[in-house]
Amino acid sequence: MSQHHILVINCGSSSLKFSIIQPKTEETLLSGLAECLHLPEAKISWKYQGEKYQAQLADKANHADALNFVTNKILSDYPALKQSIKAIGHRVTHGGEKYSQPTLITPEVIDNLATLFELAPLHNPANVMGIKASQIAFPHLQDKNVAVFDTGFHATLPPHAYLYPLPIEFYEKYGIRRYGFHGISHYYIACKTAEYLGKPRSELNMISCHLGNGASITAIKNGESIDTSMGFTPCEGLVMGTRCGDVDPALLIYLKQKLDISTEETSDLINKKSGLLGLTGSSSDFRYITEHYEKDEKCRIALEVYIHRLVKYIGAYAMLLDNKLDAVVFTGGIGENSELVRRLVLQKLTILGFELDQERNLSARFGQYGQITTDCSQHSAYVIPTNEELVIAKYTAEYI
Repeated sequence: MSQHHILVINCGSSSLKFSIIQPKTEETLLSGLAECLHLPEAKISWKYQGEKYQAQLADKANHADALNFVTNKILSDYPALKQSIKAIGHRVTHGGEKYSQPTLITPEVIDNLATLFELAPLHNPANVMGIKASQIAFPHLQDKNVAVFDTGFHATLPPHAYLYPLPIEFYEKYGIRRYGFHGISHYYIACKTAEYLGKPRSELNMISCHLGNGASITAIKNGESIDTSMGFTPCEGLVMGTRCGDVDPALLIYLKQKLDISTEETSDLINKKSGLLGLTGSSSDFRYITEHYEKDEKCRIALEVYIHRLVKYIGAYAMLLDNKLDAVVFTGGIGENSELVRRLVLQKLTILGFELDQERNLSARFGQYGQITTDCSQHSAYVIPTNEELVIAKYTAEYI
């Protein structure tokens, strides 16, 4: 196995996704997930050559323990694959204004990322934890770790899109502005859509809808992000699994006083207890909501709020593209697999000239992609599966 491969690491607060990718052929050789980290039920699962495996990790295993398992247990069975890893690519959620391009990780970079913890307290600390664990697990690759930033694609936002109408010194002193997230996914979707339509990305005008447990929508003009729904944090914008999305900011002041809750409890309320979970009172799982929306009033209302917000954003973003809308693209776990969401959204967008082809819509699931509007539709909509790991691998390979 003489080809050079990239190990891609994506750390959450209690999880670690990993994959080994050949960036030129775009082949994923091994992929896996360690989850429930820091808990007694910590576990790991992986897939290699079509076969699936799983194992329990040590009680309350952390990110370093998970990577050690990958290195000393999983890869020990595939020594040639282990030796072929030439660099490690890391998804880092927040780059602030300092980092927009993929960056070779040095001690100085790690120190700088630590200053951004307060901008992404749920994500960046875990990302840095994953970087440090990787450097320990793969000491010979210490100087070949690359950070790829989820905020990077949105560095092209113009000031009128990223500035909040707050006292300007808050931006100047504290960097309070719209940063946007899911940039790695939106960038990949822009590239694949341009390829699918047979035109340069620099000429592409589109709306990218990344719909998963976290959800965001981006207006892309001439191949660049010009507006996006997530803001200073990933909590702004669309209805999400457990995040509230857009709410009246004064409402949070009211609730904090009414419920007599701390700042941390307020953060938990809007990030972990709201969204679909809050509206249904029972579940953030979109599959559950889809199965029950016709017979459960709360599920029906939750879905209607979700669709309403999404349609509003698509309509607004269409107005930013100077009457040149090449495509609306659905991606992410929900965007790729929920024909119901796509159908309900496009049925509300007929004023923009969308005409759904339900047969095509029904067939676009589980990794399938393609057009879901009719050939006569004034504007086209597509389903394109995202692949953030491949983007990270390709960027990382540039540093080898």
